[in-house]
Amino acid sequence: MIVKNPKFEISAVKPSQYPTNNLPEIVLVGKSNVGKSSFINTMINRKKLARTSSEPGKTRQLNFYNIDNIFYFVDLPGYGYSKMSKQEQINVGKFIEDYLSKRKQICLIIFLIDIRHSPTENDKLMYNYVISSKLPFIILANKADKIAITKVDNQVDKLLKEINPIGDATCLPFSSERKIYQDNVWNIINEYIN
Repeated sequence: MIVKNPKFEISAVKPSQYPTNNLPEIVLVGKSNVGKSSFINTMINRKKLARTSSEPGKTRQLNFYNIDNIFYFVDLPGYGYSKMSKQEQINVGKFIEDYLSKRKQICLIIFLIDIRHSPTENDKLMYNYVISSKLPFIILANKADKIAITKVDNQVDKLLKEINPIGDATCLPFSSERKIYQDNVWNIINEYIN
């Protein structure tokens, strides 16, 4: 897909702030600093539409990115490491859960994990939550540029076995540096937004 006019539309923490145009939504989940904002920038071929930060826990709202009035990328706050207070974490957890359980426009969840590390306990909790939501999802093993290209496929298989032992989930490598993986992800996105 060639994206012509993507734009950041709104940051939201409650349903009254969500967009009301009923476009399909592709939701990004993953721990803090796994590369959700970089994923958006790579997919739409922009450097800075989604704000990236080396400091984990920067995203604290649901950020809606309107992609050519065709669909939204929705960037959720990361979990795991964050300087948020316990109360802030509880509040953020509530509005994420509220969004994931009630939003009818969600057509696909993209669950990002770091290809270099075994899934954390938080990754496993989120995976179980995604499964229980009954929403379609794929797993992206991100930061594939950080390991030798010859090891990528084996590492993806290993991660999938750890997080999805029955092997019925789709898990693809991704890298914001090596743009060779984009087309596979676009093919899946196109299936769900059409």
